[in-house]
Amino acid sequence: MGRDGMSERVLHEIPREESLRLLAGAAMGRVVFTLHALPAIRPVNHIVDDGDIIIRTHMGAAITAAVNGHETVVAYEADVIDPEDHIGWSVVVVGPARVVHDETEISRYRRLLRPWVSGNMDHVIRIRPQLVTGFRLVTFGEAAEPKDL
Repeated sequence: MGRDGMSERVLHEIPREESLRLLAGAAMGRVVFTLHALPAIRPVNHIVDDGDIIIRTHMGAAITAAVNGHETVVAYEADVIDPEDHIGWSVVVVGPARVVHDETEISRYRRLLRPWVSGNMDHVIRIRPQLVTGFRLVTFGEAAEPKDL
């Protein structure tokens, strides 16, 4: 037992493919990008399509301005941590993001991904993961691959 009276916890690294699978099952995440030379974070819902993270946004969104016209390196993080027993997982991907311009792809993503916020969310951003880091937070002695939360 730890000092807090709870079981001790340890981190187990999750392989890339498993990390992307967990990310695909998450309802939402956080995109991290640079805004006025400072880090900015926005919560968004997403899908994972052929290994890429897809988000929808609108023209006035800071993330759209940050990646419009060129590839910009961003980070994307999602996690599921149980608030009671403090176990779960976290995945962070880092890679270039770009606004999707192909109308066929945009139409497809409009069907597949419904933004949680109302409004004209007509822009699509694709993040291509280059670095994928995943960890499970488990109780000490627990198997490295506990059931998904």
